[in-house]
Amino acid sequence: MSLHDDAVLVLKGYEDQELLRQVYLDHLAAHPDGMWKACADGHITASALVVDPERGRVLLTLHKKLRMWLQMGGHCEPGDTTLTAAALREATEESGVEGLRLLPGGPVRLDRHLTPCAWHLDVQYAALAPAGAVEQISDESLDLRWFAYDEVADVADDSVVRLLEATRARL
Repeated sequence: MSLHDDAVLVLKGYEDQELLRQVYLDHLAAHPDGMWKACADGHITASALVVDPERGRVLLTLHKKLRMWLQMGGHCEPGDTTLTAAALREATEESGVEGLRLLPGGPVRLDRHLTPCAWHLDVQYAALAPAGAVEQISDESLDLRWFAYDEVADVADDSVVRLLEATRARL
């Protein structure tokens, strides 16, 4: 199965945000290359909010290009076999945390936003940090920091706040 086909199955199984979900499915139906950065009309991206529920905190990255505190995530790559694998790869690469595992139940939210490269149709997951997780900054970040749940709204935009709310509701 291709990554494109996997994304269609994931989105068909996602039961929230019906109108936005249909935008994603329509995009994939119209764009065989809709998973890849090269698709100028927009592309599916995968992200994951790294959470430490035991300590009531999340790990955010200060994105090098956008200069915003965000969850880990980005473009799908040819080696990604599934959307969940892409989200887990991005979370692991950008956080440096080994042993992350995605929260069961599939995506937590969808978020469509315009970036300097194109529209990102982001499929957002949550990744659980193991006990004693140690983060390590990547070359894609200016900074990497843990924030208490109640601090996130002070540093991040509404999309990250909504992702945290949806994640906490699922925990």
